Amino acid sequence: MRFEDLNWFDVEAYLQKDDRLMLVLGACEQHAYLSLLTDVKIPQALADAASEQSGVLVAPALNFGCSPYFLVYPGTLSLRTTTLLDLVEDVIRSAHSQGFRKILLLNGHGGNDAARGRLYELANQLPDLRLAWYSWWQSHSIQQVAVKHDLKPSHANWLEAFSFVKVADVPDESKIPPYVPGLMSAQEARKVYGDGSFGGPYKADEAIMQEMLAAALEDILVLLRFQ
Repeated sequence: MRFEDLNWFDVEAYLQKDDRLMLVLGACEQHAYLSLLTDVKIPQALADAASEQSGVLVAPALNFGCSPYFLVYPGTLSLRTTTLLDLVEDVIRSAHSQGFRKILLLNGHGGNDAARGRLYELANQLPDLRLAWYSWWQSHSIQQVAVKHDLKPSHANWLEAFSFVKVADVPDESKIPPYVPGLMSAQEARKVYGDGSFGGPYKADEAIMQEMLAAALEDILVLLRFQ
């Protein structure tokens, strides 16, 4: 149930029976040995799985986010925060004007958190609009999986190393987390993080990864009830 697989007649028919929509917010940034679009691919996979079970329509993903701290890594393409906020607002206002009233934003990138402030403003301006926000790696259910298996989640480590985002061989060893002196420029960040991972194991057993996907999917299905 993606926009790309439908025409406008299909969306019009959908709106006659449902007013829910999922919108993926991602980023195009370095993830060490993982895909530059890791922050898109993970929430997109979750959105597709949730759509299959719920029938809720999935809007095209926003493939760019705010990643100024990684701009020295080739392949990282970043938006200004103001651009991201305006982009998210414009998409939501467009959807609202057509009849979508319940929108779940599936966020895959920590740098996009600033958009939440704009969403609160929209909620005040459009009282018939209901919004929900889900950053999968921050959810309690994912944290429980990490604690259960004694794994510390972090950027570009085992947490995000799903089979569908691996584009190269992933190291077997763990990486010692580097010392982070505070807010850093992109040049400093590359010196500190090196290959781009924030440290810890680069991968985990496939069973653990599937356990996380299942936990996140259950969270999303609950949020889609908009109760």
